[in-house]
Amino acid sequence: MSDDLKLRRLNAMRSSDRILSGVRPKTMRERLADLETAADLDGWPDFYGGGPVEALEERVAGLLGTEAAVLFPTGTMAQQVALRYGADRTGIPAAALHPLGHQEMHERHAYAELSGLRGITSTDRPRNPTAAEIAALGEPVSTVVVELPLRDAGFVLPSWEELVAVCGAARAIGARVHFDGARIWESTPHLGRALREVVALADSVYVSFYKSLGGISGAVLAGTADLANYARPWRHRFGGTIYQQFPAALSALAGLDRELPRLREYVGHARTIADALASVPGARVFPHPPHTHQFRLWLPYPAAVLGEAVLRVAERERVWFAGGWVDADVPGYAMTEVTVAEPALEWTAADVAAAAALVRKEIG
Repeated sequence: MSDDLKLRRLNAMRSSDRILSGVRPKTMRERLADLETAADLDGWPDFYGGGPVEALEERVAGLLGTEAAVLFPTGTMAQQVALRYGADRTGIPAAALHPLGHQEMHERHAYAELSGLRGITSTDRPRNPTAAEIAALGEPVSTVVVELPLRDAGFVLPSWEELVAVCGAARAIGARVHFDGARIWESTPHLGRALREVVALADSVYVSFYKSLGGISGAVLAGTADLANYARPWRHRFGGTIYQQFPAALSALAGLDRELPRLREYVGHARTIADALASVPGARVFPHPPHTHQFRLWLPYPAAVLGEAVLRVAERERVWFAGGWVDADVPGYAMTEVTVAEPALEWTAADVAAAAALVRKEIG
């Protein structure tokens, strides 16, 4: 996306009175104002840790039920350290990864380029691996990675029974289990278990603060005290021990206060929105019903045409439908990821149908 188009999209969303997918973008001044309401800013910041960073690490470890948690500036860095830890502790420089997983799709294969590790395909199916697939890997791996949910397969989750089985299969072959839990916060309704119970299945977990919680940036790698002791020097070596991270830490703490309690509500309403979108002529929704508050939507138009129509409707009607359209593998269709958050809670099925009709009419 060009800078001009990105700016137009941000302005269109910001000016809209109603937003179906996503949240209203905030300016830097608004983000700073959020920090003022999140904490007492007269306290001391962090200095290579401590202060709000330590408070965030302790709070997340408590939420997840782990012995410790370590703040990283990015999830990419946190996941590299998780895989290095597994390789160093087991002596096996290979990890079982999904080809649609974050490490393969969005981290430029950092685990291989920077740490010399090998990725072994856990499954080629558009879902997380099964216990049988892990048992049949055919070569040893130090870590089995499970992404909850698997974003690039459509934000899909296994059942609780399937997740328990795959974790058991990983341990049966002598491997650790690492959850790529960037969006694990909103996975608990589908799994039917509390967050701590889900996390207890894994040896380590990475969580994000900006994907669902509305934070500025940052991630945590959580697990045992031994993992934390290993992670801190490796975070430094990778350049992630930053002098001060209090803006990211404070916004993450605010997200835990404001957004985390509402995610279950978003997941529930996503099913209403998905049903309404599935009724739009020519539309396809997956998964249906959604496993989290995010899912995929296909419409039978080129991506560029849909993107322009959505922008024009937003600029004229002040109603934001959904952006980020890409031409799909399905001939004649474009796809987007729908995120049901606070702005969408006021939308009824009739509202969704009306907004879709505006976009279709704009296309002509």
